[in-house]
Amino acid sequence: MSHGKRVVVTGARGGVGVRAVHALSAAGYDVIATDQLAPLVDYPWDASVHYYEADLADAGSAFAIVQDADVVVHTAAIPTPEFHPAHVVFANNIISTFNILEASVRCKVRRFVNISSETVPGFIFAERAFGPTYVPVDEEHPIKPQDPYALAKHFGEQLMDAAVRRSEIRCISIRPSWVQHPNDYQRWLAAAIRDPSEMTQNAWSYTDALDLADAIVLAANSTLDGHEVFYIAAPDNMTGRPLAELVATYLGDSVELRPTAREDASGISCAKAERLLGYSPTRSWRDHLFDDGTPR
Repeated sequence: MSHGKRVVVTGARGGVGVRAVHALSAAGYDVIATDQLAPLVDYPWDASVHYYEADLADAGSAFAIVQDADVVVHTAAIPTPEFHPAHVVFANNIISTFNILEASVRCKVRRFVNISSETVPGFIFAERAFGPTYVPVDEEHPIKPQDPYALAKHFGEQLMDAAVRRSEIRCISIRPSWVQHPNDYQRWLAAAIRDPSEMTQNAWSYTDALDLADAIVLAANSTLDGHEVFYIAAPDNMTGRPLAELVATYLGDSVELRPTAREDASGISCAKAERLLGYSPTRSWRDHLFDDGTPR
């Protein structure tokens, strides 16, 4: 049942966007979904959701979409730097974020949830390879991006800082770890279980798409002031091995290992999200795979 609050979800036809639309609709929001793709005959969500085809690189479209919205959840982006020219990735991701945020400020949207990225510190897609300074990585970790994707996501977070300085909008940037949908576990994580050297770049972290959707609802409902940045990841790492063993074997002595709540902890800390958002993930790769990586 609707509680009268309207939320706009950008990138609604993408993997994260579809999950966010479902979760926000189930939470009682009136959902306006938008993406660059044409409308479908059979939508992947409840019939109460309204869908609009729009290109957020066009400022007029962004303003039209956010009219009368209480919350904007911005998931739209080219999701990696790997399959498009660098200038396309950077321009698309930063201009769409600028336009939808600027429209939200001028239309007096009260809450903006920005889907940022675990790549912001820079080491995941670095051309000149480097690793984290410490693990588990948290929101205080140094930021040194090189690639156009991480740069645009970092600048997007700075746009949030600027917005709260000049207006009454309140912003949350979520940095999801590697998002896994049900079919992804066997396709991607099984290899990391068998060979942990495959995923040193993000310190063996991941997040289930449904846990991320729950975090997005928490962010939409939040009453936090200003702009807060939160990592979102599963509490366990994707290999099932002790994090200390993984760090010693694959990252070496140059990386500081900080205390963890569990032996097989993720290489990303969600302590801040647990404390301030009430984030409490319930899904694990073990729901889909056995310890040797074979499917359940």
